[in-house]
Amino acid sequence: MPNLLLSSVQYAGYISIIKFLTFLVLFFLWLPLVSWVYKDAKAVEAKEVFWTAVVLGTGAAAALIWLLIPVFIIGVLFYVMAVGTASLCYVRHRNSRVMDYGRVLTVEHIKSLFVSKQKRLDSLTGFLFITANKNEVPLPQPQTPDFFGYKAAYELLTDAMWRRASDIIFSPASQNYNVTYYVDGAALKQPAIARGQMGFLIHFLKNLADLDINEKRKPQKGKFKISQARQDEQEQRDIGWEVITAGSTAGEQVRLKQIVKQEVSRLADIGLMPEQLEQLSKMRGTKQGLFIVTGPKKSGATTTLYALLRNHDAFLNSINTLEKRPSADVPNITQNVFTLSDTGTTTFAKKLQEVVRMGPDIVGVADCEDAETAQAACAAAKDGKVIYVTLTADSVVQAMGKWIKLVGDRNLIARTLRGITNQRLFRVLCEECKQAYAPNNELLRKFNITADKVKALYRTGKVVVGKRGKEMTCEKCQGTGYVGRTGAFEMIIINNQLRKTITQSKSLAEIGSHFRGAKMLYLQEQVLRKVINGTTAIDEMIRVLSAPRKRKHK
Repeated sequence: MPNLLLSSVQYAGYISIIKFLTFLVLFFLWLPLVSWVYKDAKAVEAKEVFWTAVVLGTGAAAALIWLLIPVFIIGVLFYVMAVGTASLCYVRHRNSRVMDYGRVLTVEHIKSLFVSKQKRLDSLTGFLFITANKNEVPLPQPQTPDFFGYKAAYELLTDAMWRRASDIIFSPASQNYNVTYYVDGAALKQPAIARGQMGFLIHFLKNLADLDINEKRKPQKGKFKISQARQDEQEQRDIGWEVITAGSTAGEQVRLKQIVKQEVSRLADIGLMPEQLEQLSKMRGTKQGLFIVTGPKKSGATTTLYALLRNHDAFLNSINTLEKRPSADVPNITQNVFTLSDTGTTTFAKKLQEVVRMGPDIVGVADCEDAETAQAACAAAKDGKVIYVTLTADSVVQAMGKWIKLVGDRNLIARTLRGITNQRLFRVLCEECKQAYAPNNELLRKFNITADKVKALYRTGKVVVGKRGKEMTCEKCQGTGYVGRTGAFEMIIINNQLRKTITQSKSLAEIGSHFRGAKMLYLQEQVLRKVINGTTAIDEMIRVLSAPRKRKHK
């Protein structure tokens, strides 16, 4: 009997301390995990109740099953795998809703655990958001929706400015937002942003620009600034950004446009060939007549208009403009703006007549796209004014045909017209990384280039890989291969013989043939000259010159 009692006590009283402590440690580690899931899900605007229930329920069920499994090590593994799987499912979901820097259990996140919190926050110093109401935005508390938006905007804008992006376009897709930078007028696709991540960014940007956060359909427009320390940290520079939002069936569209003070170029700086510059410089002595500046939208025609106006001495001549959307402030020139308020009382043509009656010597007319305005411009040129107008056209000959149709009087056109230009903007190859290559004969024949005159052409530099296999980016062009843009121009100066052609020709093709006979080089030929001298690349020429045909095809 004593032996039986002793045996019973020994059996009932046996508990493995190691196994018991293991159970307690894993069980009580699960409780703060549940608390973290709830708080984190709330911060990233996930379904906190659902995910907390998933992790809580999985842990409780796994603990009970563990106790029922006779083999201890199998119970441990089952518990760890069950809780770990539920937790990883949540982590994967929440990581899809935040920007890269806000993700957990990534390589970058694990590395950041060994960096102090203050040091991580110090990386944001030297960068300040200023709202539309000129209020400075303090750094929000970490792991909050405002912080996610703040950090997203910081990461995005610093990257965009380093890459010299003028515009950032966010286009909603089914699962995410497509991101596009516009650098030197070319679209550069960037990694997409998940819709959940984009929500924080849009909310923050709308707050900055003082827009209605809840309005997602109607177009909105606002501005904000950032103040960023220069590299030497001796001074701050303020950079303005415009936020433009609009609704769509796929979601809210957002555009960020950098507000840059446009520099007004001179004729020598816009990309004219030497003989073209010489011919246009002579316009300085013109006492009357009309000159047409043309190109597709966003081809720099307004810049050329300003350069032609600046070619005249503003102290000896009274110079005015009539514009709908001035691109820059031109010194010593009176710029008249046709606004929406004018549409109820007058027309663009009548506004031009008002400007002419004020007695200027020279008038620049932007966006002369209707017959009434074209006729008023010709009448002013006939009466002793120098008139420059801009038109949308893809070539000099097309512009001539459009002008004939608008004015309707060939004799008046022949009497007043001094010349026509048509232009495009091309990216300039980076001088630091562009590479020379020997073109093949087939390529030269395709573009009618004489092989003995061209020993080498230039293209964008290839990616350079360092010793450790890391790609090295050119600091000047940020890997695009181009820095800045220049113009290429098709141009005709009207002489007496061409005036007869304008009045007597039976077709536009006949006028074009006479323009060619007057040694007018086509736009492609002018661009090829820039390709041969290493200013731009053949790929860039093809990209720009194919754009009008694509638009027409659509």
